[in-house]
Amino acid sequence: METEGVRIGVLDVGSNTAQLVVADIGNGVPLPVHAVKEPVRLAEVVGRDGALGPDAIDRLAVAVGAAVAKARRWEVRELFAYATAVVRDAPNRDAALAQIEARTGVRLGTLSGTEEAELTFLAARRWMGWRAGPLLLLDIGGGSAEIAYGRDLAPSFAVSLPIGAARITRERLRQDPPGSGKVEKVRRYLRRELGEVASRMRWDAPRTAVATSRTFQQLAQLCGASPLRHGPFVPRVLRRDELARQIGRLGALTADKRARLPGISAPRARQSLAGALVAHTMLDMFGLDEVTICPWALREGILLQRVESADSWADRALTMPPAVVRRIGTSPNGQPRR
Repeated sequence: METEGVRIGVLDVGSNTAQLVVADIGNGVPLPVHAVKEPVRLAEVVGRDGALGPDAIDRLAVAVGAAVAKARRWEVRELFAYATAVVRDAPNRDAALAQIEARTGVRLGTLSGTEEAELTFLAARRWMGWRAGPLLLLDIGGGSAEIAYGRDLAPSFAVSLPIGAARITRERLRQDPPGSGKVEKVRRYLRRELGEVASRMRWDAPRTAVATSRTFQQLAQLCGASPLRHGPFVPRVLRRDELARQIGRLGALTADKRARLPGISAPRARQSLAGALVAHTMLDMFGLDEVTICPWALREGILLQRVESADSWADRALTMPPAVVRRIGTSPNGQPRR
């Protein structure tokens, strides 16, 4: 597949937003030309069991339809559209995806948690460069958290755990504010979930630890890092000791008051405490005093994969216009990927 002169798009549907990134490929480098977000805020309407009810499906269909319309206006020729853990793990996922496809013409794909970790690792490696040495990646999403480690472009191990900020909030921190007893129970739960990975990291100590995702970016700003509006090239770190101090602050406030804090956006205020607990437990158990905030993550990893492995991309991409030539999330014989 030719890479030069192709305009491609990546539509990332998460628990808070559906984000479309449009990029041109020239000389093997993806150059972003446009980005747009459509709110979905699924955490507000997903059932306690994670099921996608009518309100959730409606929000997804509206956001996906709007994003695809914008992709067409920006003359996107290839679109990779996927949903992350909040949709992937829903018990009624297939029925929900079918309804969204019927309304938008797009069948959202679902990456596995391991695939998410591997692609995000690729983006972090490319951003940090080879001088970073052995690299540990941490990523906190709404439904899951991804961890990867390696010395090459691909990680030597990559895992996804069901400890995303929205999931922890929905399942374990429903009271607002939750109280110190609930917070300590969540800490113990997170330590159990992260125990096996932490044991492995004692044998494979990284030279560089990086964190991606909006959760980490907002927590870094809460702890004193430069705001995102100052651009991606400003160095940012998140320090464990400062995060520990902020957890007490977050735990004492209701969601509406957290939204007034530096870096904490209103849509993510409810889950900000859970995100902070996950992040701090990771740093504590992995023996990290700080992590570097990397502005590239899963979407950039997908764009880089398109540049570096065009054949792999061809199995997943939609061609637009005039028609969808292969449904995202299906194998070449048309059967759903599991």
